[in-house]
Amino acid sequence: MPSQYQPQILGWISDLDKGGNYLTGADDRLLYANDNYCAFIRKTKSDQIFYSFILVIAFVLSIPLIYLSIGLILELALRKEIFLMINFIVILIASLVALYLLIPELYHNLFTRRGSPIIFNRKTGKVYINESYFFNFKVLRNPLTFLHPNKKRIKEYDWADLQGVVVHNFSRYSLNTTILMVCKPHTHKTIDHILLDPLRAGIGSYLVWGWVNNFMCANKLAGLNDGKYKWEQETQFKEKIIKGQGWPEWMVEAFNATSQEELAEIKQRHHVKQ
Repeated sequence: MPSQYQPQILGWISDLDKGGNYLTGADDRLLYANDNYCAFIRKTKSDQIFYSFILVIAFVLSIPLIYLSIGLILELALRKEIFLMINFIVILIASLVALYLLIPELYHNLFTRRGSPIIFNRKTGKVYINESYFFNFKVLRNPLTFLHPNKKRIKEYDWADLQGVVVHNFSRYSLNTTILMVCKPHTHKTIDHILLDPLRAGIGSYLVWGWVNNFMCANKLAGLNDGKYKWEQETQFKEKIIKGQGWPEWMVEAFNATSQEELAEIKQRHHVKQ
């Protein structure tokens, strides 16, 4: 049975249900939670280092391969060895496509700061992200954007428009990832994707989703002291994780908004377009 959220994302396993969930676990992804909002890390430092190392090696090896392919194609063209020339043209095209796909993944790991936290406010039903532009799931990109590795997207979403799905990574280790599908209001049409919980084995990929759902519906199974920073350590959390990362001032205030009216007042005060 296919996903109800279309277009369906590659590697889809299942759609996830919202609401209270007994399958829950913040693990080491939860940074901070209080009665208004929680913050989950989405990229651990160890993962960043590991994947950056692998991708840098792949990038370094691809450059001489492309250079040699071009040289051989020109030499074979002069010799009129058409069959061999076509083979190396195919290799060149494959190398360029691989490089085109590799660069965003490399940027994803090199330019993610402080784990790229995602913020959930249960009083206003808003979700906030501040992440590398290359953190998303686009495949087709304007190559000119590769010249802007620090490009960010900073957005506010409605929790009601975010739907969870689990996808697999097609590897022999069968690791799963939880994705938030951003849908047009009151539809199943997907317009964006947000990474929630990457690369977990088996049932582990459902635990963070369960914790977030419990938090958003005020279920006590989501403990406010489950995170790295305890509920009374909000100042330390913002100082270490939020400060200096380009979060708009109004958005940081909105983390703690307790109603739609308070959120509207914050936006009006900071001249934020609704």
